[in-house]
Amino acid sequence: MKKILLLAITFSLTSCAQVQQTLNQLPQLSSQIPGVGGVDIASGLKEALNKGITQQVSKLTAVDGFYKNEAVKILMPAELQKVDATLRKIGLGSLADEGIKVLNRAAEDAVKEATPIFVSAVKNMTFTDAKNILLGNDSAATTYLQGSTTTALYGKFNPVIKSSFEKVGADVIWTKIINKYNTIPLVKKVNPDLTDYTTNQALAGVFKMIAVEEKEIRNNISARTTPLLKSVFAMQDNK
Repeated sequence: MKKILLLAITFSLTSCAQVQQTLNQLPQLSSQIPGVGGVDIASGLKEALNKGITQQVSKLTAVDGFYKNEAVKILMPAELQKVDATLRKIGLGSLADEGIKVLNRAAEDAVKEATPIFVSAVKNMTFTDAKNILLGNDSAATTYLQGSTTTALYGKFNPVIKSSFEKVGADVIWTKIINKYNTIPLVKKVNPDLTDYTTNQALAGVFKMIAVEEKEIRNNISARTTPLLKSVFAMQDNK
């Protein structure tokens, strides 16, 4: 069952090239999966990982992966909603739009760091984890990954986002936005931690896309596009 779980959470990782490189470093698992017709687990894992990557999360690493995906697009934080509205009211809507765009660009950069962390989470699964995820609800794999990877992902994402802010000029843009807003008479001055905010929003976006693919493969038999996926998730169907 532990090895079956390597398939149950496959809909999670990011860049195809990164995943292949990382997986190729894993020990080759020569044993067979009981009850799945003797399928080689290493080959099956790579096949299933590639499906998950292609279908969902890798899209977040592309230009506009966050910015033009309404399901995960990062907007201004709650404390800056008034900033956004005020800037637009005084004819600075383009500045507000640019501020939002650079937040999303930073998230797109950061998600590329997720692959090895997810692979590590897969390797460290216990028998109990495997059973609970394979036979769990539509978000069991997503919930497991959130619990086992969020701290490590935050540690990876945060410095990348900080660096990306500098690369795309977000620090300059947001300094201009905040300074412009804080000079407006009678407004409450703001100085949010945008690196922390964007890091958390990037994490939320990753897990949201993982949940989409998990639900699809669990509930839509046609999404199980290989004999391996069909065999593994038939066990879930018969639980």
